[in-house]
Amino acid sequence: MRLFPRAMCASVAAWRQCFPLHGRDVARWFPGHMAKGLKKMQSSLKLVDCIIEVHDARIPLSGRNHLFQETLGLKPHLLVLNKMDLADLTEQQKIVHHLEGEGQKNIIFTNCVKDENIKQNMEYCIMVIGIPNVGKSSLINSLRRQHLKIGKAARVGGTPGITRAVTSRIQVSERPLMFLLDTPGVLAPRIGSVETGFKLALCGTVLDHLVGEETMADYLLFVLNQHRMFRYVQHYGLSGASDDVEHVLKSIAVRLGRTRKVKVLTGTGDVNVIQPNYAAAARDFLQAFRSGLLGPVMLDRDILQGCLPADSEP
Repeated sequence: MRLFPRAMCASVAAWRQCFPLHGRDVARWFPGHMAKGLKKMQSSLKLVDCIIEVHDARIPLSGRNHLFQETLGLKPHLLVLNKMDLADLTEQQKIVHHLEGEGQKNIIFTNCVKDENIKQNMEYCIMVIGIPNVGKSSLINSLRRQHLKIGKAARVGGTPGITRAVTSRIQVSERPLMFLLDTPGVLAPRIGSVETGFKLALCGTVLDHLVGEETMADYLLFVLNQHRMFRYVQHYGLSGASDDVEHVLKSIAVRLGRTRKVKVLTGTGDVNVIQPNYAAAARDFLQAFRSGLLGPVMLDRDILQGCLPADSEP
């Protein structure tokens, strides 16, 4: 199990007060600026009436690609904060105030979009944009099921990179006649901070193995303890909350039966030793978080409390 060395940042605290971020190369985690996809979106602007940007409600202030506004800002822009069932939105008004201060006026928190206020006698084409794995294709399919009562037209998945090109128009409504364009997820050319990178990784924006599942599990444990969210203790039947990720992952592995035999060379020959599968335990821990089993969370709480500006170096 390879984890970065950590130290308690405040000896009097029950939990770690900060997470060691130095020496981590965020640029290594993200596949560049995805300029090809962005250029294709720009060339399709003439086909659309407005733009829906989908983002994860757990990180409403972090990780948005600000190039969207710069390059696609010629069209009306609606921000949809998706997956609200997984987010702690007790400070929703503060989130809205923060986004409006950045110039974002049209904001919706949702797991689906309703269009009762749209005129019934016109045809619309809307481009759906966003960073990877925030639910763009799922939103399109949800609208099709709601208004056309038919199955999905856009491929979906739990990992980033399912949609790789701007699709042809997908009909999602008959009255009004409405079409959506699905697009590939496009990340910002530069992630503002390592902290933002970890938040994006927890939300599944980047492939887990690029960051390291055990490192992500350590950051997740740090966040849950900081937020006093101890549902993981009950979920995995642990003896109590802990700030030691190795202890937690070992307990999870034993609880789930995720162990493996390892040969150890001794002075008397090879001996088979049963060891916890830390990687498998970390994957299960991350999946439990992403599916909401550990409770709703707001990963941008530090920004809301004024500890860090959005997307800036700490």
